[in-house]
Amino acid sequence: MDKVLVEKVNGYIANIAVSYIKLHNLHWNVIGPDFKPVHEYLETLYDAMAEVLDESAELLKINGQVPLASMQDYLKVATVKELESKDYSTKEALAIVLADMQLLKAQASELRALANEQDQFDIANLAEDNLANYNKTIWFLSVMNK
Repeated sequence: MDKVLVEKVNGYIANIAVSYIKLHNLHWNVIGPDFKPVHEYLETLYDAMAEVLDESAELLKINGQVPLASMQDYLKVATVKELESKDYSTKEALAIVLADMQLLKAQASELRALANEQDQFDIANLAEDNLANYNKTIWFLSVMNK
């Protein structure tokens, strides 16, 4: 696994970790008439993010690399931005998550292509699985926020 691929996977890990915390922020601070279903849906999303984070980091370890593992390191390379701790309407929360899922989808697509070029099929397969999940999540978020 070359240095560029390791950096890309670590960038992905950083974005997943920041997304995980950001989803908690929205889960705790969402308000509005659709509070209960949105609150519960956000919990399912951060639970899924925890699995992606673990799988991605473990693949780096399996390949003899060191995954980023601190918030300080994550924030240096993440392109997903943190949120202020405040109330968010259900529409705001869903729009924020939709934008982040689209960013993660694009990143997973780039990661899959680079991993395929290097015959790094474990990383490519992870990215492919994640892409399927992002597609479904993006669809859900899009129709929930109409």
